Amino acid sequence: MKKLVDKNEVLFAVILIIIYVVGSTVMMNLSEMTGIGSLCETVFDIALFAILFLFITKNGLYEHLGLCKPEVSAGKMLFYIPLLIIASVGVIFGFAPQYEPVSLVLHTVCMLFVGFLEEIIFRGFLFRGMAKNNMTSAVIVSAVTFGVGHIVNLLNGYDLVSDLIQIVYAVSVGFLLVFIFVRTGSLIPCIAFHSLNNMLSGFGSAQILVDVAGSEQGGQMLNVGIRIALTGAYLIYVLMCTPKKVNLK
Repeated sequence: MKKLVDKNEVLFAVILIIIYVVGSTVMMNLSEMTGIGSLCETVFDIALFAILFLFITKNGLYEHLGLCKPEVSAGKMLFYIPLLIIASVGVIFGFAPQYEPVSLVLHTVCMLFVGFLEEIIFRGFLFRGMAKNNMTSAVIVSAVTFGVGHIVNLLNGYDLVSDLIQIVYAVSVGFLLVFIFVRTGSLIPCIAFHSLNNMLSGFGSAQILVDVAGSEQGGQMLNVGIRIALTGAYLIYVLMCTPKKVNLK
């Protein structure tokens, strides 16, 4: 695999995306068959994490993939507080566990590993592979591919409108995270946010927003609208107030 990464990192990333998307979909269906939500996805994500972590360690890819300390001070990044707020919107506007206890624990663990896997794949291998030739294309493709990848949720029972809303939000987050990586040289803040954002989805109902909007779908749109507004504001800050060039190792 190391030769493939050295020769064509983008192809390696595409292979990982296929394995991850197909594997997650199959495992989600298997979990439904067992009657224990998130059980099989958790096992799959932990296994894939272990394989990738060993591969990264064996080949010394920590700094290449941004698994290192940010080169920009936390203070300059507003201590990443905007990311914490974005991730917490659903909980802030209505705390309510969305799963049964066992499934909730599994969901929380699963999302912890999902954050690492998706950041390593999309902001790590895919972005770094493309950035060698064209930084602009790398930023756009990394962000858009990450967002559009959520279309697989249609196969998992999501309705079209809900999935489109999630895709728009994911694309906006994709742009923010890739620029945080570019400006700080570190993927650690992105992984931490991604994991937290996903984990809190199992605890937030945003019921206050649903009540304000008058419908479940309206509340969901309001929820995502607030997140996108916060994401856009923080992205503008990152672009305007942080160093423009960091040498990605």
